[in-house]
Amino acid sequence: MKIIITGANGQLGRCLQDVAERYPDYEFKFKSSKELDITSKEQINSLFAHEKFDYCINCAAYTAVDKAETDQENAFLVNAEAVKYLSEACKTENTTLIHISTDFVFDGSKTTPYTEEDVPNPINVYGASKLKGEQYVQNILEHYFIIRTSWVYSEYGHNFVKTMLRLGAEKEELSVVNDQIGAPTYAGDLAEVIMKVISSKATNYGLYHYSNEGAISWYDFAKAIFEIKGMNIEVNPIPSEAYPTPAKRPINSELFKHKIEKIFPKNIKFWMDSLHKCI
Repeated sequence: MKIIITGANGQLGRCLQDVAERYPDYEFKFKSSKELDITSKEQINSLFAHEKFDYCINCAAYTAVDKAETDQENAFLVNAEAVKYLSEACKTENTTLIHISTDFVFDGSKTTPYTEEDVPNPINVYGASKLKGEQYVQNILEHYFIIRTSWVYSEYGHNFVKTMLRLGAEKEELSVVNDQIGAPTYAGDLAEVIMKVISSKATNYGLYHYSNEGAISWYDFAKAIFEIKGMNIEVNPIPSEAYPTPAKRPINSELFKHKIEKIFPKNIKFWMDSLHKCI
């Protein structure tokens, strides 16, 4: 089994490197953005023509949600056009693509968790670019897994947990929005789920939702981070209007995970347990 991972130095890519050590029978090729520019069709085609891969895990993405509002061209280049190039190469070389997408393809107006059958309606450029990438995968490939996830954090890179710990070391009081609801996802758990999909050799291709269990607000998330670290930080709940950002966020982006639980049986960890592990 030969597997290529794009965006290898990102949060999920780094966690996949950790998980890969438990799969000595598989050959992994980890490619950072410097080693493989997925926005270059030539680089992708050249690599796939010279090496045959059973799976491609696309962890590369433009994830600067607010910056994307004024950098639309680059957001769509990385999250959509580059995904098209990867999909075309995977089709030519008979490689199964595992593509990571986002809860931000939804507008957040639903009051219950989003299923794979719900119609996407992104309310920011980032979400729109990720949806376009999904559509390329679905239109080009038959052998693919799209996994939508939410609120990803880890020991690596830039994320909410690390930002809170940094701010908590600098300040005694913070204000965090409490009216946006979703589920944190530990990238280490997501990496394990991806390897479960691959090791099962399943052909149940299509779209899946995955996050850790439980639905909370960013305020709840921040409180839990400081509680686990034993940091005495006063966290004040505020509405989204009190913390305006260039990109609108969905009010509810909780994902319904019954499909992935049924087809790839694996105990989905509660968000607090995974947060403990990460911290």
